[in-house]
Amino acid sequence: MNLFGWQTDMNIFGWVSNDLAIDLGTATTLVYVSGQGVVINEPSVVAVEKKTGKTVAVGLEAKKMLGRTPGTIEAIRPMRDGVISDFNIAELMLRHFIRKANGRSILVHPRIVIGVPSRITQVEQRAVIDSAEQAGAREVFLIPEPVAAAIGVGLPITEACGNMVVDIGGGTTDIAVISLGGIVNSESVKVAGDRMDDVIMNHMRRKHGLFIGEQMAERIKKEVGSAYPLGEKKTMMVRGRDLVSGIPQTVVVTDTEIYEALSEPIGIIVDTIKQSLEKTPPELAGDIIDRGIVLAGGGSLVAGLDIRLREETGLPIITVDDPLTAVVYGVGKVLEENYLRNQIADLSDLAVRR
Repeated sequence: MNLFGWQTDMNIFGWVSNDLAIDLGTATTLVYVSGQGVVINEPSVVAVEKKTGKTVAVGLEAKKMLGRTPGTIEAIRPMRDGVISDFNIAELMLRHFIRKANGRSILVHPRIVIGVPSRITQVEQRAVIDSAEQAGAREVFLIPEPVAAAIGVGLPITEACGNMVVDIGGGTTDIAVISLGGIVNSESVKVAGDRMDDVIMNHMRRKHGLFIGEQMAERIKKEVGSAYPLGEKKTMMVRGRDLVSGIPQTVVVTDTEIYEALSEPIGIIVDTIKQSLEKTPPELAGDIIDRGIVLAGGGSLVAGLDIRLREETGLPIITVDDPLTAVVYGVGKVLEENYLRNQIADLSDLAVRR
């Protein structure tokens, strides 16, 4: 029995060079090729012609079109809250990335391991698997993102000790306590980077009467956003459209007001982490006191988040060197035969397939 409660007969060996590991994220999709490392790191966006459905751009080029397309073209994000919201567009995106990773060959049908949220439903699992198969995958396996992140940062997940991982992505925050190669308890909340961008856009409308797009909100979050009051005062010039006059305007925002705007989603994430700690067995809780909580995912880069969590939980907080790639490197390690043979006796405890 595996982490999702499914049976699997996955053969953990025999992977070949064109097999892929994918972190299918709400904001960004990363692709790892065995023996090569991360070969794709692009936004999860597809631009299509409305009438014909023809793909105009995928990834970075498509993201540049968000909010800038004419009436005949639509830029779509096929992932919402960590799962597929538009099956057809997700298939187009996966097909593009699979071909790009394999030198645009249409003859290659790789086996693929995909990182997914730990609380994904069976319907959502099938959507991911079906999209990947329709995009050209020969066989598809799923692995929980917190487990992948733990593997990616080198945590000893197969040992009899507690490891707590918080993966804050674009659509979901995934929290898991892992021991002996399995998830002891997990929590998942659909509050992460995208929710932070949404509250910033709402704040700009309410306080400044300014309409801004997703990309500007993301810039504000990165440049002056924080989860904890910081000593250095910051300001930023923000451009958008005045809601009353419809004329482009520029306003100045401060780090203090963005901190206050982000207090709601940050508070939800902190409370969810506390809930997970409350459900952790005492012995493993003791391990977490010693080892701390590991933060991964792009959302963990919000300034002061580690300080806020340290203050709220009283536990050591560890932010990994490259939180954006922790999951894909973990999924990539699952492709490596030596890692599997040395670290995981039976991958069926970690991965699932239909």
